[in-house]
Amino acid sequence: QVELVESGGGLVQPGGSLRLSCAASRSISFIVMGWYRQAPGTQRELVAHVFRDGSENYADSVKGRFTISRDNLENTVSLQMNSLKPEDTAVYFCNVGWWSGHERESWGRGTQVTVSS
Repeated sequence: QVELVESGGGLVQPGGSLRLSCAASRSISFIVMGWYRQAPGTQRELVAHVFRDGSENYADSVKGRFTISRDNLENTVSLQMNSLKPEDTAVYFCNVGWWSGHERESWGRGTQVTVSS
């Protein structure tokens, strides 16, 4: 199993920025690393993910404001969030996927991001 430790959440005013980071406990060639979020009363949704080849996908709601990056040597994935809006308020979860005989994935415990004045 792979443990993921997230950091960087907090309270920020609208228009502000935050940077989330996630570190994996093991050095694995992750196929994909990414971030999801879940606001109260809603389903967990993809925010952004980045594949081993460097290709990225973003939710339409965050395109142009959020940037995902990964460090394959350090086994970390980060999410730079700019121009934050109140609707970005949610618990953000780190997620990684890899192959070990079959598809496997691991989730972090989540970090709260609150955008409010």
